[in-house]
Amino acid sequence: MANPMAVTPSNRWADSLRIYGKPIMLSMLILGFASGLPLMMVFQKLSFWLRAEGIDRTTIGFIYWVTIAYTIKWMWSPAVDRVSIPFLTGRLGRRRSWMIAAISGTMIGLVVIGFSKPSEALWVTLAGAMILAYSGATLDISIDAWRIESAENENQANMAAAYVMGYRGAIMFAGFGLAIAEWTSWQISFSAMSLTMGATAVLILFMKEPERDPSAVIPPMPFGKRMVTMIVEPIKQFGARLGPWIVPVFLLITIYRMSDFTMGIMASPLYADIGYGGDIIGGIQSGPGILATIVGGFMGGLIAYRFGVLPAMVVGGFITLATNGAYAWLAQTGVPEDAWRAAIAIVGDNIAGGFVGTVFIAYLSSLTDPANAATQYAVLSSIYAFVNKLLAGFSGVLADAVGYVNFFLITASYAIPATLLVIVIMIYGSQAAKGQAGVSAQPKPD
Repeated sequence: MANPMAVTPSNRWADSLRIYGKPIMLSMLILGFASGLPLMMVFQKLSFWLRAEGIDRTTIGFIYWVTIAYTIKWMWSPAVDRVSIPFLTGRLGRRRSWMIAAISGTMIGLVVIGFSKPSEALWVTLAGAMILAYSGATLDISIDAWRIESAENENQANMAAAYVMGYRGAIMFAGFGLAIAEWTSWQISFSAMSLTMGATAVLILFMKEPERDPSAVIPPMPFGKRMVTMIVEPIKQFGARLGPWIVPVFLLITIYRMSDFTMGIMASPLYADIGYGGDIIGGIQSGPGILATIVGGFMGGLIAYRFGVLPAMVVGGFITLATNGAYAWLAQTGVPEDAWRAAIAIVGDNIAGGFVGTVFIAYLSSLTDPANAATQYAVLSSIYAFVNKLLAGFSGVLADAVGYVNFFLITASYAIPATLLVIVIMIYGSQAAKGQAGVSAQPKPD
């Protein structure tokens, strides 16, 4: 059965708006928020704190490598697909039980970070960051699987839009964490974020567990054969479906988000070095940034549903080039007295993040089989995360070598080859490369 989401446009804009009124979209919004908060507290807020504590930029860049957990999450994604958690899975179902367990880990990690002293015992801060990152990566696995299993392919762009809006909302809320730290302390800030994660766990209890695909249930078999079924077969399915197009498709997945990943870790140090206060940046991110996120996420979902995911990815490439380049302008002209310059850069980045994140998630989802949702999506997301996070770890080294202005110009330029590759696949690619290969049927959303 062909996947209509990838290239079949809707003739009515109202069709893509009506879906947002369904209860499942609210659930997706909450889960997107829960997914985004742990990473943002490591990715941006922790780096701001470390820089304020006098930690050098090179060290901050290398500390970001703890988020490689999000890169290698495919290693334990089969467990999330197949393994039950005692006392939880029987009551909540496989997806929700893993979400609750992972959120518990993020709460512990946030508290450990908050009560550490980076300038005296950086290793404690690093330990908390590792707990947070690995728990957050596990949470992502379970949420991605829940999303893919809970909606048909044609609605995945809209699900992705709701997810991205929630995710970007978490970024804004994490920005509010900066303001809390400015007004009180980092201990209170990280503790507040931990309690917020706990609140999302409570909300998950009221969500519907998706129906399990019968093919996802593995009958009793020898351990070796069971491991092959859990790990090898879902990955082999990519090769069988994509054929020779697996190379350009995986290359596109690798480089499409490279601009955002490599520039993002230096954004907070830039704010600090210019002289912006945490309350100013947090206010911008939690204020106009929210509207920008909503606009970007909705437009990504609407354009992908109306014109197709690949054309929307082309538009996203141009938006990324422009908005990432805006940070070079901020680095060149920014002064503490002119917060509006930071607002322009942050708002533009949020619009791009909402738009690009939506269409990219929709494309990845179109390449997966719901019967192996957690494993296959984890593999795809790990492909781009591995290279991008590795390069992001050297962001501080590059920024020190060429300066902020040239650094952001270089990272913005990564969008050019990515956009060209999307065009090649859109014109010449196979049906599978475009996300139209037949996969298992999915249950309809509520």
